[in-house]
Amino acid sequence: MNVTYDFKGQAVLVTGAASGMGLSTARAFAKAGAAVTLADVNEAALRQAVDDITAAGGKVIGVVCDVADEAQVATMVARTVTTFGRLDAAFNNAGIQIPASEIADQSIEDYDLVSAINQRGVWACMKHELAQMRKQGSGAIVNCSSIGGLTGRAMIAAYHGTKHGVIGLTRSAALEYATRGVRVNAVCPGTIDTPMVSSMLEKGMLAMDDLLRDLPMKRLGRGEEIADAVLWLCSSGSSFVTGQALAIDGGFTVY
Repeated sequence: MNVTYDFKGQAVLVTGAASGMGLSTARAFAKAGAAVTLADVNEAALRQAVDDITAAGGKVIGVVCDVADEAQVATMVARTVTTFGRLDAAFNNAGIQIPASEIADQSIEDYDLVSAINQRGVWACMKHELAQMRKQGSGAIVNCSSIGGLTGRAMIAAYHGTKHGVIGLTRSAALEYATRGVRVNAVCPGTIDTPMVSSMLEKGMLAMDDLLRDLPMKRLGRGEEIADAVLWLCSSGSSFVTGQALAIDGGFTVY
């Protein structure tokens, strides 16, 4: 079943847009007619993503941005508004994983790094996106949490902590802006076929047999399936939805 959306005349921002779920979502927004800012810390991959979407007929720009640096985030949002005149939707997707470790053995450097990108980075993005959307009186934000924001898992507590934090930020922001035309939601992807998951499998942080055993659908998710959910949450089809954390996990959290 093909789901279609119309985002013509709208400006959208996607972080972590050079690969994985971010790239799939940026492509989907561009295909639906939106003008899209792709932001990523990986300049070479970002340039390739922009070239690919442009070649397919999309209207996009690329902005190199480390979301852990608020000044860079402010510049990213400002450039989007300067280029496209407004900001209608944002997918705050940038995130990292750190090496698996018991809490007692984890370094403060690893904890600070994952927190700075996964949680503070979402806060910084929302801060500057909401400032623009507040002026407009309209907008939709989707933050990328994880099933790790809904559950616990041994050996990656710091990562899960950041993803729980994203849901808290989402719900609080949704309440602040519920009467001002701005909706804020989160997606909680399960195990999706992305470069991050491939890397975790290669490093032994995940095992495919274990993943499939615990997945009712017995397959990994696709980036396009996350993109479909993000576009729905940014569309008029979800106009009465805010403050929600939507699990897209093949049934994993049903157990």
